[in-house]
Amino acid sequence: MNQALCPAIIVAAPASNQGKTTITAGIAAMLTRQGKVVRIFKVGPDYLDPKILSQASQQPVEALDIWMAGDQYCQDKLYQAAQQADLILIEGAMGIFDGKPSSADLAARFSIPIALVLDVKGMAQTAAAIALGLANYRQDISFAGLIANRCGSERHGQLIADALADSLPLLATLKRSDDVCLPERHLGLVQAEEMVEELAIKLAAGADWIADSGLHNILERLEPVTFYSVENSSLTPVAESLRNKTIAIAKDEAFSFIYDANLQLLRDLGAKLVFFSPLHDSQIPAADGMWLPGGYPELHSQQLAANDSMHQAMRAFAKAKPVLAECGGLLYSLDSITCLEGKVYPMSGLISGRGLMRERGGCQGMQTAQLPEGDIRGHSHHRSLAQEMPLPIAQGKRPYHPAPGEDIYRAGLVTASYIHLFFPSNPAAISQIFGGVAGTNSAN
Repeated sequence: MNQALCPAIIVAAPASNQGKTTITAGIAAMLTRQGKVVRIFKVGPDYLDPKILSQASQQPVEALDIWMAGDQYCQDKLYQAAQQADLILIEGAMGIFDGKPSSADLAARFSIPIALVLDVKGMAQTAAAIALGLANYRQDISFAGLIANRCGSERHGQLIADALADSLPLLATLKRSDDVCLPERHLGLVQAEEMVEELAIKLAAGADWIADSGLHNILERLEPVTFYSVENSSLTPVAESLRNKTIAIAKDEAFSFIYDANLQLLRDLGAKLVFFSPLHDSQIPAADGMWLPGGYPELHSQQLAANDSMHQAMRAFAKAKPVLAECGGLLYSLDSITCLEGKVYPMSGLISGRGLMRERGGCQGMQTAQLPEGDIRGHSHHRSLAQEMPLPIAQGKRPYHPAPGEDIYRAGLVTASYIHLFFPSNPAAISQIFGGVAGTNSAN
């Protein structure tokens, strides 16, 4: 078994909205402008944070989740990154112990120390008590130290430092700064593509913000972590099973929730990838199959509705070739979307049904799509409801809860669900779907 050494930390926190993404991006931006190679990973399913972190590091950012991607997949990605990086940064998800598997579980599995981020506004010694409690909650993980975010003054930071134990040093105090805050909307951060100039300014400010803190010499303060290669791997995809196949992928402001790992898997299967815009294009490129990923079609409903030539092209394509539609792609495949203000916009009509936007979330969390082609792991996260739908062919299965997951629909060659699929979890099933085998067991 081969080894690779590289400094690494998991940036985790007791809850969401503590500053993990901002701090991770700031560290990466600071080191990248020094000529260092920083490889970033994100715990759990996420499309928005990785795009911002990729801009900060100028490197690809991938999801790491032991359940969704698998233990070997995570091990292989970390080993590959360790061979080229000066630092591996992993941004945690939610609270450090939240979820199954959690950020702490990933830390324990790969012996990666945790840099604990805590918003210390309004507390001093209590911040130290919280940090020490978290650090001593489990004995199978280690902590590099505490990053005190939104620290009001030098004296404020000193009070926290004096209350900490020697085993949990204060790594840095970060002052409150609106210059580094990233804008948000209902499903998370605003997409990187929508704030190119603003994001560049904020990342530069974030690099300065980190450089002015105790994190300016972070590489000197971290010990290298040993990462191991994968032996007897089960990761090898079905060799060239999509050779000579072209997959058309919707990608624009409305459809952008795309794992780079999914694209790479399709390429590894031998497929050629072409991209098109349901917003701006009138036709679909010549292709043998289509993927409509998630995104924000509800924010572009009027423009999508007005592109009738694309609707016609979609319906013609779906009559003869396989289509996979996920979440936002599912909404676009329906007859219409009703937005929060009550306006109804026609969509492509690949599957009968109507989408309804709502304020609260739907069926969230990790799920396995139990498709006729095989089980594919993924997750669900949305604020809409699909109504007047055909009978589902299957439902998603939650890994740790008996309640049924999302309905999965199939109409002819169209497969649609709210579940965002992680393609590498079952390459053979993905190959069958895009290879044209999908279409059996349809319910109309």
